[in-house]
Amino acid sequence: MADPGGWRSAPRPKNSGLRRAWCCPFGAAHRSPDRRSSPHYHHHEPPSKPPQKPPPFAGGSFHGSPSPSNKLGLGIIDPRRILSPGRVSPIDSDAPLGQLPEIADAASIANAAVESEPESSDPLPKERSLVPERPVAENGAGLKEGSLDLRLSLKGKDGRCLVWELDSEVLCESSAFFASMVLNSGQNVSDALADCRKIEVTGVEDLGVFGETIELMYEKDATRWLMKAGISRAIDVLEVSSTIMFDRGITSCLKYIEAVPWSEKDEEKLKSLFARYTFDEAISQDVLARLFPRGPNQSEVLALQLIRSVANGTNSNARKEMQFFVSGLLSKSSVYQKDPAGLNKESLYSICQSCLNSLVELFEEASNSGPVNQMAITKATKPLIERVSKQVENINWLLEILVDKQMAEDFVCLWARQDGLIRMHGMASPMVRYELSRISASLFIALGRGRLQCGGNMRSSVLRAWFGPMLVDFGWLQRCSKGLDMRMLEESLGQALLTLPLKQQQSFFEEWFRCFVCHGTECPNLGKAFQVWWRRSFAVRSSEAHSHAS
Repeated sequence: MADPGGWRSAPRPKNSGLRRAWCCPFGAAHRSPDRRSSPHYHHHEPPSKPPQKPPPFAGGSFHGSPSPSNKLGLGIIDPRRILSPGRVSPIDSDAPLGQLPEIADAASIANAAVESEPESSDPLPKERSLVPERPVAENGAGLKEGSLDLRLSLKGKDGRCLVWELDSEVLCESSAFFASMVLNSGQNVSDALADCRKIEVTGVEDLGVFGETIELMYEKDATRWLMKAGISRAIDVLEVSSTIMFDRGITSCLKYIEAVPWSEKDEEKLKSLFARYTFDEAISQDVLARLFPRGPNQSEVLALQLIRSVANGTNSNARKEMQFFVSGLLSKSSVYQKDPAGLNKESLYSICQSCLNSLVELFEEASNSGPVNQMAITKATKPLIERVSKQVENINWLLEILVDKQMAEDFVCLWARQDGLIRMHGMASPMVRYELSRISASLFIALGRGRLQCGGNMRSSVLRAWFGPMLVDFGWLQRCSKGLDMRMLEESLGQALLTLPLKQQQSFFEEWFRCFVCHGTECPNLGKAFQVWWRRSFAVRSSEAHSHAS
C-alpha cells in the first residue's frame, strides 16, 4: 500500500546475493523495542502505521550509494536498523512486535517498516545501507531463502560491528580467506534462518573499507564502482583485498589505480602498500613503473643537464624562473631531493669554470678598443653589459647551490685566484666592473653568516683580492642592487673581516677608514665591526702591557 509520504519500503527481489548490513556500535544490546526479547535477529509483523522515511546515512567512509539499476537483484532491506549508541528506534508505540510473514516461492514480500530514530547528543558515525531502497515490485516476485545462507559478523577495533547476510557461494568464489572460514564453520540450528551458517571476523581496522570490499565482490561492473569510490578509497580496498585474498578485487583496483592521476599522499600510500604486500608482477608492473624508476639512477646526470640548460638560456625572465625552480628541486630541504650523495662536485665546478671563462672573455672584450673587437660587439646579439650580467647571475646561482651542498670551499680559492679579472676590473667601465663585486658580495655574505666554512688563509686571500674592488663598486651596487640586500652585505662583510687575525684586520679596517672619510655613503659602513676590532685590539694590548709590567 502506498505510503502517505510517497515512500515505500523495499521488497526482497529475486536472485539476491547480498543483504544489507546493520551496524552495532556496542557489544551489548540497546534498550530498544527491537531488542527486548533477545540479542539475536528477530522477525516481526509489519506495523499498523506506515513509518517516516529515515534520514540518509552520512558515514564519511562510504562513497555515494550505487543506483538501483546497478543493484537490481542484490538484496533486501533489513527491517531493523541499529545506527548508533544511545539511539532508540520505536517502530510504533501502539503496535506490538510480531513475526515477519513466511516467504513462499511465488508469493510477494510484505512491506517492511524502517525505523526512524531521534538524534543523540554524541552519535558515532553511521554506516550506510549497502543495498539501495526501491519501491515494491508490481509483480511481487519473492526471494528464495536459500540464496542468503551465510551470516557474516565484522567486529572493529573500536567496538562497532556490522552483520551481513550473504550468498556464501559468491563469497567463497571471490575470497580464499572466506572460503576457508565457511568450510570450517558449523551450522547454527537455533538461528531464525534454519540453514544459515555464521562466521565472524574480529579486530577489523576500518569497518567501512572492509564492508566496501565485500560489496565489490557482488558488483558486476567493478570499474564503475571504483570510479565512484575514488583513488584513495581504491587503495584502501586494494589493501583489504590483499589481506582476504580477493583476486578479482586486486586486479580491478590495480587496473583502476594505474589509469588515474595520483596525489603525493596517494603515492606515499601506494609505496607503503607495495612495501608490505607482494602482488603478481603481471598485473602490478604498470603501477610499479609509475612508482619506481627502472634501471640505474640518472638523477645526477639529469640535474647537471638542467643546470647547463639554465646557464646557457637566452631568455632572461625564463632563466631566472628556472634557476629558482631547479634550486628548489636540488635543495637539501626539498622533498624531491632523496639522494644523500647529491650532485657531483667536479661536474658542478666544471660548469662554474666555464662561466668564469666566458666572463674573462667578456671583460677582455670590454678592455680592448680595436676594430676587430668593435666588429664582434656589433655582431653580438646582446649588449655587452647584458651578457656580463648573465654570466654573473649564473655564477652566483652556482655558488648558492655549492653553499647549500656544503661544497663551496674550493670556490673561495677559485675566486681569489682570478688575477686576470682583478686586473681588468681597474680598466673597465664602472657600468661593467661592478658586476664582479656582485659575485664578491655573495661570497662575503656566505662567509660572514657562517654558511661557508674554510681555512683562515683562504679567507684572507679572497678578502685581500676583492676587498678593494668592493669599496670602489659599493656605490654602484647601491644604485643597481638587483635584489642584493645591502644592509646584510655591510654586516656580513664586517663579520667576515672579524674572522681574520687581529693584525690582518687592522690593515683592512685602516683601508676602509681612509675610503669612508673620502666617499662617505659610497662606501660600506663597517663602523660596528671596526668598534669590535678596536675593543679587542685595545684589550689585548692592555693585558700584554700589564703582564710585562708585573
